[in-house]
Amino acid sequence: MNIRLNDDDHAFIDEEVRAGVYRDADEAIHAGLRLLRSKEGKKAELQRLIQEGLDDVEAGRVIEFDSAADLTDYIVNKSRERRDAAAQTEVNPSRATRPSRRL
Repeated sequence: MNIRLNDDDHAFIDEEVRAGVYRDADEAIHAGLRLLRSKEGKKAELQRLIQEGLDDVEAGRVIEFDSAADLTDYIVNKSRERRDAAAQTEVNPSRATRPSRRL
């Protein structure tokens, strides 16, 4: 496979190799591809989570709050419930339950 780079990209890779960041141009290209794959994977996961949220809204799985204080109270109470459930599980592992992600 041949890859054609513009002058700026070629100069950038040459400088990275000269600076000792990469052994050679191939290593620099591989690093770039790893980064691209990582970002694409994160992007796909974010898109999946956004769609999950949109699906929940469309299905009516939402909670409305009258104020920021009400939302804060809800979050704090949920946190306490999960903490207490985790503590109970540590005491009695047979009572372990899978936490729900739905609101």
